[in-house]
Amino acid sequence: MTFLRRSLPSMNGLFTFEAAARSGSFSRAAEELNVTPAAVSRMMSRLEEHLGTALFLRQPGGVTLTEAGSLLFDAIGRGFAGIESALREIEDRRTGIETVSLSVSTGFTTHWMMPRMAEFKKEFPAVDLRFQLVMGALSGSVNDVDLGMRFVDGPDGRHEAAFVMPEILLPICSPDYMKSHVISGGNVSRVPDTTINLSDAQPDWSKLFTPANGRETHNSMIFSDYAIVVQAALLGQGVALGWLNVVAHWLRNRTLVPAREQLMVTGRRCHLVRLRDKPFRPIVGQVRDWLIAELTEDVRAVGELYPSLNIDIRR
Repeated sequence: MTFLRRSLPSMNGLFTFEAAARSGSFSRAAEELNVTPAAVSRMMSRLEEHLGTALFLRQPGGVTLTEAGSLLFDAIGRGFAGIESALREIEDRRTGIETVSLSVSTGFTTHWMMPRMAEFKKEFPAVDLRFQLVMGALSGSVNDVDLGMRFVDGPDGRHEAAFVMPEILLPICSPDYMKSHVISGGNVSRVPDTTINLSDAQPDWSKLFTPANGRETHNSMIFSDYAIVVQAALLGQGVALGWLNVVAHWLRNRTLVPAREQLMVTGRRCHLVRLRDKPFRPIVGQVRDWLIAELTEDVRAVGELYPSLNIDIRR
């Protein structure tokens, strides 16, 4: 610790450096810390001068870390994670309530987690969940949470990864919408097909599935939040693409149904990811295992309801 105190002009410099490195911008770091960008710039210059090396490459659109900056940022991340874990444990012991933080999509939270909250609280009465919600594609670091749902190949040097299921997609709609679009007596329904799209979806699914009545789609709605895409399908507004890890609950209770007997397996794999450097708490492992078991059971039940889909969630 004596060397650390000699090596740094102030501990505030570490907090400022971490915010600037994480955000990639002195301006965004200044907003977070409630100071001016000039103050952040001066503090980082003093830190670099004190260490005798550049920590940032300054560019018009922001800043990026040098090799030395990356080395310091990784070390600070590990240190802050340990401090945060200790503070959380102190708080948990004081209140008798454990907290588990999850980085998951708004769609998963709204359409799978929320319907199961009563079951979760029955299983974990002394656990509070805190959500870091991702509106778009599942991406980003899991530095600030206990678990993050991500489509990754598996564990790596910095992350543990517990396999959940492959990425499986299928077109979905409400039962009423399905009834209004069936082909009966050889006559095609006059109601036009409507697709409900996610902007910047990965993958782009607009031409992946053949319309049920063989016609081109006439109408479409596009949303930036997948939770709203699924909600529109629940309300009978059209056909949406269903990520099975999100819509399994609604398919199991038949609030949504497959619009076609077609699946797409992308090759990506869904995992629950955590930082290796973050101290492991048993409750995090218990919540992770519960999430995987419950989701697996939902998908198994959907497979039994619709055997022609040939759903296989093994590795």
